[in-house]
Amino acid sequence: MKPQSSPFIAPATRAAADSTPAVDPDAANTPAIGVPLPHESAALHVSGAAIYIDDIPEVHGTLHAAPGLSRHAHARIVSLDLAAVERAPGVVAVLTAADIPGENNCGPVVHDDPILADGEVLYLGQPVFVVIATSHDLARRAASLADNEDVVRYEPLEAVLTARDANANRQYVVPPLHLTRGTPADKIAAAPHRLAGTFEVGGQEQFYLEGQIAYALPKEMDGMHVYSSTQHPTEMQLVVAHMLGWPAHNVVCECRRMGGGFGGKESQSAIFACIAALAAHKLHRPIKLRADRDDDFMITGKRHDAAYDYEVGFDDHGRILGVRVEIALRAGFSADLSGAVATRALCHFDNAYYLSDVDILSLACKTNTQSNTAFRGFGGPQGALMIEVLIDGIARELGLDPLDVRRANFYGIGERDETPYGQRVEDNILEPLIDELLVSSDYRARRAALAEANARSPVLKRGIALTPVKFGISFNVPFLNQAGALVHVYRDGSVLVNHGGTEMGQGLNTKVAQVVANEFGLPLSRVRVSAADTSKVANTSATAASTGSDLNGKAAEDAARKIRERLAALAAKLLGGDAQHVVFAGGTVQSNGTAWPFAQLVNAAYLARVQLWSDGFYATPKVHWDSKTLTGHPFYYFAYGAAVSEVVIDTLTGEWKLLRADLLHDAGRSINPAIDLGQIEGGFIQGVGWLTTEELWWNADGRLMTHAPSTYKIPAVSDTPAAFNVRLYRNDNAEPTVFRSKAVGEPPLLLSFSVLLAIRDAIAAAVPGTRRAPPLRAPATPEAILDALDAMRAHATISAGGSPTSGTDQGPVAETTVTA
Repeated sequence: MKPQSSPFIAPATRAAADSTPAVDPDAANTPAIGVPLPHESAALHVSGAAIYIDDIPEVHGTLHAAPGLSRHAHARIVSLDLAAVERAPGVVAVLTAADIPGENNCGPVVHDDPILADGEVLYLGQPVFVVIATSHDLARRAASLADNEDVVRYEPLEAVLTARDANANRQYVVPPLHLTRGTPADKIAAAPHRLAGTFEVGGQEQFYLEGQIAYALPKEMDGMHVYSSTQHPTEMQLVVAHMLGWPAHNVVCECRRMGGGFGGKESQSAIFACIAALAAHKLHRPIKLRADRDDDFMITGKRHDAAYDYEVGFDDHGRILGVRVEIALRAGFSADLSGAVATRALCHFDNAYYLSDVDILSLACKTNTQSNTAFRGFGGPQGALMIEVLIDGIARELGLDPLDVRRANFYGIGERDETPYGQRVEDNILEPLIDELLVSSDYRARRAALAEANARSPVLKRGIALTPVKFGISFNVPFLNQAGALVHVYRDGSVLVNHGGTEMGQGLNTKVAQVVANEFGLPLSRVRVSAADTSKVANTSATAASTGSDLNGKAAEDAARKIRERLAALAAKLLGGDAQHVVFAGGTVQSNGTAWPFAQLVNAAYLARVQLWSDGFYATPKVHWDSKTLTGHPFYYFAYGAAVSEVVIDTLTGEWKLLRADLLHDAGRSINPAIDLGQIEGGFIQGVGWLTTEELWWNADGRLMTHAPSTYKIPAVSDTPAAFNVRLYRNDNAEPTVFRSKAVGEPPLLLSFSVLLAIRDAIAAAVPGTRRAPPLRAPATPEAILDALDAMRAHATISAGGSPTSGTDQGPVAETTVTA
């Protein structure tokens, strides 16, 4: 291994593996699917011409809204005197909960999420009233008067801020989930080796580039058109209608694109859509609500942080014989989507490993903080991370390579293949995928070289880790696994598609357009995808759970195929031959040795009164779930991947650097390799941020102190490793998805586990002679790394018969080793 002279200097460039040459999307002979075509809005994104909601030209008379936020985590509202707010410059109106004509609720599942506080505030930052003013700045200035005690008087109440405190008080937003298989307590007690302890992982702010925003335009006959930056237009339609006491058909929600979502705009765009629509209804004026970034941070929920208690029994080879884990998630003040997040955490605790005897308790703990919500992975990362930390601890206790312990516990093929919740793992490709990554990453040789380098380096220590992922694809609420689409073919042969998914930069519209273009044998430039709109495709599911392309791609394929079959029948009639053998390719339609341009056949179809539009629908097969027994077949298939990460840490400062990352991920037969590689890279780096730099911190009053870019550190270009090798694993999906592809939005985020465990590996190298796993919490900030180093050194001193260093703080991670 060639040492780097300055491992902490940011790389000037990054190396990308598996790069593919650009192709011309307009060329007639370019395949529409399976090739790295550019994102349909790429030129608009880089030129600044892409239209987001704040770019929509404002209708004459538009007013601006800003919420006045609570200054207590839990309190009773004693009085509310808004006269000073109403007199503020530019203020047109001030609205409270009393102005809501329907139900004061925007909770997606449980009706426990008030739009505006009514008599009681449940977290610091909760909207209490709304200012409507002539400009955005004037609205915010007036709303800031909420901090004045003469405007809102409170009687503070006891606030519960952490998941552990809420769990101790038995405060949950939904009932606990408890899954048991076998006799884990007995197996743990009888095991040759046992580990027990605690672990904690922090939450994560979605930090979408485009903040929360809604623009509501009142229409005739009690109508409302809401432009919302949302992953779930149908839900926005329904909550707005419910709040106003209207039928759903009075409300249209539209979203052309979002500047990122990551789950934060699945349910939590609702409060902004509702407030804008309420004001538009009351004042009969267009209303825009663009949340300031600080307010966005304070109002909206994040990824659930988690506190774990665990116990595991294992044999001399590291095989897990029995395991018990309690996952306490900080849900916040309301249920939101926490029930489903807790379920997914429970269903992903196994990750890539067969657990014969297991006890999993998943808790959504009620706290007086922002109501946590969906975030890329949706509980899956919180579940799977714990088993990876456990296996790393087992390997260190036994003095084995963690990779060997992982492989000893992998799911088998035809045996040891049933998950704790009863679904069989029938498409397992973990072993061949790992074998390929071992060769391409040179893992074994690098691990040996690291040990030699660490022996020569007293301050800088390196670590390496390989972690796998098995991620289930589908909503774990079965009825959400459905989608619709409309396809229109115009007389000139151009095609317009509308579907129920939303574009947030992930390339969904590009992939759907590719699917439709492929059906008609057209270049991609002949297909256009229009904005998601509840007046076109109704009753849509959220664009979430990595199902966007699976669901909407199949629905659009269904619609296009119906039109193609009609055109094929006409082509056979006009050109001769059999409709089943008509070929659509290269912009032409070929039958019986004759080829017509696609547009010529379409025009002939119009003259022959053949229907040139169609709807499409898709419902994912096989999925079912029993929420009482926590068993079933919640996932249509699994996506797999693995990563090798190498890091260096400075043991004096806690500073660290990711030097190299090798990622190999299973996207099935990729619809668009360029987009999929981008998703893998982005998901990995976002996961690295969650586990290393992005630290959410609330003070004793319940105020989120890391509420802006100045105090909250997301990864930057300099955090990308100099050697970043990302490749797609060649593997057709076993299930008949579009093009036999696999979802790629969420699973790659879990590849970032390798970075956290590589940092643990480097810490362990700094304190040789102990088999204790470093008690490193996540995020692994420099402070956390130094705490872990101190705890390791103190433990080594005690083990050697000395006294621990005075004042050593082990932090919130503890581990106890018991060997039978």
